[in-house]
Amino acid sequence: MSDPTGHSATSNTESTSSVLEFANTLWRVRRPKPFVLVIEGEAGQEAALPSDYLHDKLLLPEWREAFYQLVDATGLVVCLNVHSQHPTYRDVRGRSSKGRLSQGEYYHHDGCTGPVKPRFVEIRCPIQPQTRGVATAIAPHHDVVKAMVQVLPAELAATAALATQNMSTEALAQMDDAALDHLQGLITRTVRKKLNAEGARSYFRQVDAVANAYFEPWALGESRFIANANSGVTMQHRRAYQAPHTGGVANGHLVKRWTNEELLLPGQVVDQALIAALCSEEDEEVDGERAEGCYLGAH
Repeated sequence: MSDPTGHSATSNTESTSSVLEFANTLWRVRRPKPFVLVIEGEAGQEAALPSDYLHDKLLLPEWREAFYQLVDATGLVVCLNVHSQHPTYRDVRGRSSKGRLSQGEYYHHDGCTGPVKPRFVEIRCPIQPQTRGVATAIAPHHDVVKAMVQVLPAELAATAALATQNMSTEALAQMDDAALDHLQGLITRTVRKKLNAEGARSYFRQVDAVANAYFEPWALGESRFIANANSGVTMQHRRAYQAPHTGGVANGHLVKRWTNEELLLPGQVVDQALIAALCSEEDEEVDGERAEGCYLGAH
């Protein structure tokens, strides 16, 4: 069975492998969570070496928008066993310190300070000698904010910034994305100011669990397409340490791109001003104001 976007699957919720027909190819897929689709590779090619099927098939011009719509409708699409050296990828910026969380450790959308946000963000773990030990937690925006309220310590909920906010289950259910962003910004700033680094990390580990975040370890050759600002399921993500962050541990690196805005069709031109504005959010912190204006603001 096929649908108008050219893709269909035999199962929508199974964590065991099923088959997806897309781009005139059969793919082995699984659905570990309702908002996650994992593409393991081509059906019948289980023993094949990693290849760049992402660019050679899924993102070909004739299938690209249909693939983007699949990300919009799903929330998170994971592509495993991809070997790519496409020039559009760049290193993920920002580093965490033992004494202070980086901006990327708080749940966020990419492009949160600007009027235009990327449709989705693609984060990739290249094939490299060192494995990736730090996780990336990913969950639907509404579930994240609901979880942040649910596990918020009572003494933080009673602070001046939050005491006047209606954080009831009924109120959260009625909030649009802008209202959720505003409340999330207030909570995040409060957590940042009132808790030490490991206290804040512990809080967000609880948020990960309650939000039922996707929390699989990074595999070498894995790309994750995270819906960021779109017509479908809006997600958020964060860099997540599951043990006290002591530093000094070798760790594989990640790369990223805003695929919809940077991998363009012939004749299209990259909006360099937009890309520069988005990249400026990812500079390492040089002062508190920059951090407050980005992921920690009422974005």
